[in-house]
Amino acid sequence: MRITNHRLEEAHWCPSPNCDARPDPDDVSLLVVHGISLPPGCYGGPHVDALFSNCLDPAAHPYFATIGHLRVSAHLLIRRDGAITQYVPFDRRAWHAGASEFAGRTACNDYSIGVELEGTDDDPYTEAQYLSLAEVTRALLRTYPRLDPQRIAGHNDIAPGRKTDPGPAFDWTRLRAALQD
Repeated sequence: MRITNHRLEEAHWCPSPNCDARPDPDDVSLLVVHGISLPPGCYGGPHVDALFSNCLDPAAHPYFATIGHLRVSAHLLIRRDGAITQYVPFDRRAWHAGASEFAGRTACNDYSIGVELEGTDDDPYTEAQYLSLAEVTRALLRTYPRLDPQRIAGHNDIAPGRKTDPGPAFDWTRLRAALQD
């Protein structure tokens, strides 16, 4: 995979308005792995794109009424089949982490890239997702020198007690092994 002008060439582009300038555009030094499904436990629909584009219909599902007002985004979404959508260029601040801290530093959105995996805390992620995530991560590591394999965390790691994703179903050992190849 290749990154050109802070965009992953292989990704479908679906721009989100929910982003802004990073305080230091050269400080991309953390990768945050998330899990998402909308509605919870349902896969493959248009609802994540709609959420990140501020177009989620709160009447389409009871759960959407509780989140339809949110203004959130991530840089990437990796679907169950491994397909990738990009919402925010990597040099911009996506709004994915919320109140967060990594290695004593707060405001993780300022310096992180957020990658959503379509899934739940308890459903195993797919082979295709692990393959895509490993390829994306290798491309990010090549492109952003402040990012390294020790600076990859789950949403639950940077917002403990508030967030649980990507959850116990995510195999960190598998991802780290794939990055060694």
